[in-house]
Amino acid sequence: MRIGIPRALLYYQYYPMWQTFFKELGAEVAVSPPTTRATLSAGSARVVADTCLPVKVFLGHVLQLVKECDYVFIPAIRSVAKNVYNCSKFLGLPDMTRAVIPESPPILEIDIDINKGQKKLYQAIYQLGRHFTWNPVRIRKAALAAWQTHLNYQQLMSRQGLMPIEAIEKMQTPPDGAVEEVIPQPDTQKTTIALIGHPYMLYDENTNHRLVHRLEQAGCKVITPQLLTVEELESATARVADRAYWTCEEEIVGAGGHYLEKEADGVIGIMAFGCGPDSLMIDVIRRRATRLKTTPFMNLTLDEHGAEAGIVTRLEAFVEMIKRKKRASACV
Repeated sequence: MRIGIPRALLYYQYYPMWQTFFKELGAEVAVSPPTTRATLSAGSARVVADTCLPVKVFLGHVLQLVKECDYVFIPAIRSVAKNVYNCSKFLGLPDMTRAVIPESPPILEIDIDINKGQKKLYQAIYQLGRHFTWNPVRIRKAALAAWQTHLNYQQLMSRQGLMPIEAIEKMQTPPDGAVEEVIPQPDTQKTTIALIGHPYMLYDENTNHRLVHRLEQAGCKVITPQLLTVEELESATARVADRAYWTCEEEIVGAGGHYLEKEADGVIGIMAFGCGPDSLMIDVIRRRATRLKTTPFMNLTLDEHGAEAGIVTRLEAFVEMIKRKKRASACV
């Protein structure tokens, strides 16, 4: 059985875990190609204009998997922590895909909601695994292996300073003997820019106009929420907003609060146009930056019509302002 996974939305957070689960159950995994303008155009043509950019990209990736797999895996993730809720677009994603892409392969879905209790979660995992085997022991073994892979994936990013794409590549490369853990050392010579936002906005080069690459070309060191540990994100979220309400809040509020206080010379918030949760969380960080008055903050709003030249101009101005500030501080 060949399972298709769209390279969009939650792919950058959970792909290694999903891949392990399906492979443990004997399935083959196929991932859609990287995003292109054609991907976005194809997805946009299937929905109304008010649909947010990430969902349009996601639907474009599903279209790329048509005729390439037996099933498309689209989870409905409602909550991954107690009393913390996900954006509505994740809740109805399987149903939306069926409605707008009728030619899609059958959708393999799972409803994840921690608020319903562990028993419901285990039942949901078992129902998903039953597509491959009726053996509950084998499904449990696959689920445990998948969870361990997810923990290893998170540790690889936070301990070795790898971006998700780099971490995924490293996990899929067979180890060549014993490999020592690499602890990233701070580079005081480079201007450090922290990017905060959802992984599907930070790491999709077509959506963000190669943002990370452009900053690195400008001589900057780029750091992101995935380079922080869960404890650092939770601690910063508690300082800034008391507790998280949105599932994705620690990626923005927690990481933003942490980087405004240390490690970064400047912070850039990346959000999708028309996203309600994003606008609220980015505003929390903007207000935090105004109160602290220590680290410059800039917000970039991305949509499908935005010109690349405008993004580049704002980046260049922001980076140059920070470099001048550092030079002035060094001269004092």
